Amino acid sequence: MIIVGENEAKRTIKDSVFTNLFGDSKYLLQFYQAIHPEDKDVKEDELWTITLENILTDDIYNDLGFIKGDKIMILAEAQSTWTSNIIIRALEYLVNSYRRYFTENGMDLYQSKKVSLPKPELYVIYTGNRKKRPDRITLSEEFFQGENTAIEVTVKMIYDGRNGDIINQYVTFTKILNEQIRLHGGTKKAILETIRICKDENILKEYLESRESEVVDIMMQLYDQEEIMRVHVQSKCKDAAIQATVEMCQEFGLSFADVVDKIAKKFSMSYERAEGEVKEYWQD
Repeated sequence: MIIVGENEAKRTIKDSVFTNLFGDSKYLLQFYQAIHPEDKDVKEDELWTITLENILTDDIYNDLGFIKGDKIMILAEAQSTWTSNIIIRALEYLVNSYRRYFTENGMDLYQSKKVSLPKPELYVIYTGNRKKRPDRITLSEEFFQGENTAIEVTVKMIYDGRNGDIINQYVTFTKILNEQIRLHGGTKKAILETIRICKDENILKEYLESRESEVVDIMMQLYDQEEIMRVHVQSKCKDAAIQATVEMCQEFGLSFADVVDKIAKKFSMSYERAEGEVKEYWQD
């Protein structure tokens, strides 16, 4: 397990700030107004947040789910890396959210009475380089060459938001953060500079001023799950490579000492550690 030092920033900074920001009903209302500017009379208490849980996987998720009245279910995700799998994640999250909605409202799908179903809206706030990205992506186009199938999913992509709205401020925050990390690395200084610049430029200013210590704490979390998983995968691959090398060297008749020397050089480790690795896979 890797514990991130106090001067190292959490690699999933934007994800954490996204969920923390829009977990506040005031900013959740602003989010809704940004995607539904025509609904001028909506109030905070009409928006019901769907509990954010990693039910299906242990991965870090930056999802936002809420219901407006009982009419609209809105699911959004902030994402800095482009992948068509966004659509699959959105579908997975939608199905899981509907299941929870039915359970919490005591709806039985096996009765003859038709259940009420909030209209789904799926969004991705994309903070990476837009290039020539589309405004919408669909399951049929991305996975089935446009062919009609039993199910269709449409995800609306949001890249910048409208000038000054809460989505635009969040995206601007991520860009300032990326620039500060480029200048200062993944350090606390990059975080503090990001907050300072954002407050000076009136970007999420109220949020950052009222929760600055909380935001810094979020961004400096001890455990970086993505980094842990990355290192775990690398470690597994390395173990497999060492085992394969030891077995191949044995097949070619190399002595134990020669194999230890080869492993030490190939994998840049001490002779003592290499000896232990070879002992683990050596076949007598």
